Amino acid sequence: MNIADSQKTKIVATIGPSSSSSVILKELVKAGVDVFRVNFSHGTHEDHEKVIQRIGKINKELGTYTGILCDLQGPKIRVGDIKEGKINIRPGDQITFTTKACVGTEKKLHITYGSFAKDIKAGEKVLMDDGKVVLKVVSTNKKSSAVLEVVSGTSISSRKGVNLPDSKLTTPSLTKKDEIDLAFILTQPIHWIALSFVRYPKDIINLKKRIAKAKHKAQVIAKIEKPEAIARIEKIIDATDAIMIARGDLGVEVPMEQLPTMQKRIVKLCLEKSRPCIVATQLMEGMINNLFPTRAEILDVANAVLDGTDAVMLSAETAVGKHPVKVVQAMNKIIAEAEKNYDFRGRRPQAVVDSPTYLSDTVCINSGKTANDIGAVGIASVTISGYTAYRVASFRPNCHLFIFSPEVHTLHRLALVWGTKRYYYDKFTTTDGTIEDVVKMLKTRKDVKKGDFLVNTGSMPINKRFRTNFIKITLVE
Repeated sequence: MNIADSQKTKIVATIGPSSSSSVILKELVKAGVDVFRVNFSHGTHEDHEKVIQRIGKINKELGTYTGILCDLQGPKIRVGDIKEGKINIRPGDQITFTTKACVGTEKKLHITYGSFAKDIKAGEKVLMDDGKVVLKVVSTNKKSSAVLEVVSGTSISSRKGVNLPDSKLTTPSLTKKDEIDLAFILTQPIHWIALSFVRYPKDIINLKKRIAKAKHKAQVIAKIEKPEAIARIEKIIDATDAIMIARGDLGVEVPMEQLPTMQKRIVKLCLEKSRPCIVATQLMEGMINNLFPTRAEILDVANAVLDGTDAVMLSAETAVGKHPVKVVQAMNKIIAEAEKNYDFRGRRPQAVVDSPTYLSDTVCINSGKTANDIGAVGIASVTISGYTAYRVASFRPNCHLFIFSPEVHTLHRLALVWGTKRYYYDKFTTTDGTIEDVVKMLKTRKDVKKGDFLVNTGSMPINKRFRTNFIKITLVE
């Protein structure tokens, strides 16, 4: 079975009506999708469970370890239903926004966020429909309604999203809907949970506690969408397991000209702290309807790869687009070309002396340096938790990372991590025996050949399952 898995930068694809069938899901895996995103802003639990089961069957059939990411909606603010679906507006119009349910008109609109009137202040800016509509708060009764004046825009449609870039929201990141969705998610064989509108490290810690209480192995992705998150970005990265730069809402919430440097800074911090990073939103937006991406989209994907991100994500392109498989194939081609021009000098992580993992981190980082120095075809690491893979990947060596683990969940989770090719292995008899087994498996799969150099990492004695503590150079015979 030919599966396009030679690229190091991973592809996350959102599932929707265009891609939820078994046939299309299998084609997407073969085209190069590494992680599927299940978006809990749409669909029912029954729908999501069917998709998760289909992915599991496809993994067994193809022998793959495709990951599953469940994305919680978070406190997404929207306007309610509008009479005839849309109202026309012009600058200077004043509209009352109320938290009480009603059918919208030119004079009054329902807003789904219950604390809207309490959280906003006169003079603050309110954006709608990804910034296409700009309004200004005239007054608020601090209870259930507020008067807003149109600054720019021509129309407002039903259920459009609302952003409050100037306001400090009091709602928690985990809403009542999220709690219901989370209870379902924690019954499913999934690998990542994305938390929307993260603002504080405590948002992540709260979710992790809930996951631990349910005895689930899923790890947490913090979605960066708010200015408050940018202000605390290093602490949030420390608290979470991975980061998603959700450029849709973030690009509306912060000045647009700051977005490129924010993306580069966050990717760099994730590299330094060995946290997987996803760049998301509108990367191949033109292919929702068209067979080819725009030149700007090609450059956007390539720049994310050159920044050093672990993964790039497709949203509407694969969820509702006309060409879900072709967009993945196109993205894979762009990634492959961009990866020929990697240059990570000066951006690699350093082991921290006072860290409890200092010795292991030193070994992991130096395995990457060793592989580069000798021109190794790959680094073969044995891991239980996946920590070694995170650390080795963050060095961004000039080779693939062959990751072996007895934990199937770990192999699926590492589908998000740059450069990893994953294999199930559970013998762990002796160090020499394990290295021999690893080399034999890689030769059988044609990942290595006679005369190749391979860098092996692991722990000695291997049956003790210590942290990574050795590097060995192997000449494949």
